[in-house]
Amino acid sequence: MDDQAADGLAATLRRIERSAGALATASVARMDESLVWFRQLPADQRAWVMLVAQAGVRSLVEFMRQGPQSRPREVSDEVFAAAPRALARSISLQQTVALIQVTIDVVEERAAHLAAPGEERDLREEVLRFSREIAFSAARVYARAAESRGSWDARLQALLVDALLRGDSTDTLASRAAALGWADAPPVAVAVGRSPGGEVAPVLHTVYRQARRIGVEVISGVHGDRLVVVLGGAADPLNATEKLLDGFGTGPVVVGPAVASLDEATESARAALAGFRAAPAWPDAPRPVAAAALLPERALAGDAAARRALRRDVYGALVRAGGELIETLDAFFAAGGVLESAARALFVHPNTVRYRLRRIGDVTGFSPLSPRDLFALRIALTVGRLDPRGSAPAGEA
Repeated sequence: MDDQAADGLAATLRRIERSAGALATASVARMDESLVWFRQLPADQRAWVMLVAQAGVRSLVEFMRQGPQSRPREVSDEVFAAAPRALARSISLQQTVALIQVTIDVVEERAAHLAAPGEERDLREEVLRFSREIAFSAARVYARAAESRGSWDARLQALLVDALLRGDSTDTLASRAAALGWADAPPVAVAVGRSPGGEVAPVLHTVYRQARRIGVEVISGVHGDRLVVVLGGAADPLNATEKLLDGFGTGPVVVGPAVASLDEATESARAALAGFRAAPAWPDAPRPVAAAALLPERALAGDAAARRALRRDVYGALVRAGGELIETLDAFFAAGGVLESAARALFVHPNTVRYRLRRIGDVTGFSPLSPRDLFALRIALTVGRLDPRGSAPAGEA
């Protein structure tokens, strides 16, 4: 229909303008009859839909009046300006399309009464064109809302991760986590790795998509060149992180210890960060790796928490178990890990050395017969001897 034809619809346009209120009311009434979810909306949201319906009728009139040549590309976007952006978060795009369909159906059903004689076909064609524009407009509105919400979520998560790494108050963590819908399902653990780079939103989206697949709760943020992921509700955080590896960049991924809730997650975050900094010292480390498995590297890198754990839980445990275990461990080191040589140096039977080595593993959790564990034991003895408090009872260290 050209501009001249649009001028010929002047009588029809006047009829539609006079019927605008009735059309909007009839459309909302039809929505109430045919859409169960619409009847369950709060009163304020139903009122917003009424405003949108009224704006839609006015926009249809303007659309028909302008004609194809003079219409702007997004002539129908003004329809959705009648409602606040919150409506886009309350009603899905699919539901919005259903509302548009109901309104268009009502207008088409009344076309014979709305159109001036001889203009019924032209009116139906214009309604069809307008309905297509409205559908595109709805898609644009929801796309902009999604982008805005995604950007806001990314900023809020970055603030929460920053607060977590700084050790801010639990109230700060709780308020920001609640704004993101965090349910704080136990246990909670923090994983740290390198960010894959690029825009933050796609990075976080990859993590969320994978987290949904395995049924865990996550909050994540890019902190410098690192990707920090807080996991909730994963019975085995290390195994869960393994399923999220596609979201990380290259290099080590370190998982902090599991804690009871987000309030205690700063402890897990600090351990994971310390492990991430120390991980290059263990090139063959598994990916992901537990922060606890990097205790010797963390201690050498200056992590006070790791030194404290080795001094208290390893060296202190050996001291409390009796001096013969440390004596046997020293002889085993001196013998280059050769059991028989250590037995000769101690003037005991090799079976005695075997028993003591098993006992060391039971007491500390590190087996001297494992090269990796033997390295951790050596660092623990060094740290403990540099600080005599290592022999104190666990509660006093």
